[in-house]
Amino acid sequence: MTENYEHYITRNIRAFYRRRLFSPVLYLCILAVLWFVFPLSTLLSPPSLGRNESFQSAYEKGTHYASASFTGLTFTGYISKRFGNTNGYYYYTYQDGRCSIVLLSPSTCEEGNPMISEISVRGQIERANDSYEKLLAALSEDLAWTQNGISAEMPRYYFSEPDFHPTFTTLLFVAYFGTGIYAIICLILYLLYAHFPVLSPPCQNLVVFGHPKQMLLEAEQELATLPQLATEDMFITEHYFIMTSPFGNAIVPIKEILWIYKHSTLHKFLWYHFSISYTMHIIANKHFYIHCPKNIKSDIDGIMDYLAEANHNICVGFSEENRLKTEAVLGKPFHIEKFFALLRRRV
Repeated sequence: MTENYEHYITRNIRAFYRRRLFSPVLYLCILAVLWFVFPLSTLLSPPSLGRNESFQSAYEKGTHYASASFTGLTFTGYISKRFGNTNGYYYYTYQDGRCSIVLLSPSTCEEGNPMISEISVRGQIERANDSYEKLLAALSEDLAWTQNGISAEMPRYYFSEPDFHPTFTTLLFVAYFGTGIYAIICLILYLLYAHFPVLSPPCQNLVVFGHPKQMLLEAEQELATLPQLATEDMFITEHYFIMTSPFGNAIVPIKEILWIYKHSTLHKFLWYHFSISYTMHIIANKHFYIHCPKNIKSDIDGIMDYLAEANHNICVGFSEENRLKTEAVLGKPFHIEKFFALLRRRV
């Protein structure tokens, strides 16, 4: 028995957080792949198009988003609509003897300003699409050209400012970097907890009852020496209730427990019932809450009976009377206590 449970709590805390390393590592790998597969870097900081660089050559090099400066823009008289709303105005300009079509946002061109002498914008280089083909067809009629003739003269790529979507881009990168930073923080914390279990939440939660390190050592010694009751992942020693399950770890001084109760969960798929599992809830002093999910009824009943014998002040079973008794002892928590209780609630 001594050999089996030597440093058992510490080993389980380390194993728990080592398993949790997989999720942030996988997520960071996905973010890295997305960064290189999609043009996210050009969205964040669009490269500048050279004055002699055509839209086609830039597009073929992989530059889909860019910042560019144009001079001598002339309104074509045609607009682009999306979902029934005007999202852009088509302009043309000649630079170095090459005609370029530029679609500007309504705010940028002041709702179709006839002439724009100079402007710098960020946008997306687009291939010719249905909207662009309709523009060429309309221009060919205005100029009395054939469709083939104007298609041969006009470029097959154009510059679209509305397709840059600055608001969407901002939200995208807020989500990208925000979740990335969160994953990095989780990764660092999980590594820290795996190397120093006493710093992990199951141990630091004990600060409301005493010194976490001393209480962890005491619980380890009692579990290694003589556990009073042991199930698959729940243990009772002389002074502590201990849980070491795949869902989390917890250490609770028995003398601090106020109320214990259980509830059942029916697991089913469509009309087929698979099984019933039981969750034990423990409420202790200082607004300390934990729950022990997915256990069998006999294990939880044995734990609850033993805890009730070890501490006769514990309320057993879910009832309104027990709830009121527990609330009378706990009192109303301060706002900061509510916050810490919320952090400790799930194991």
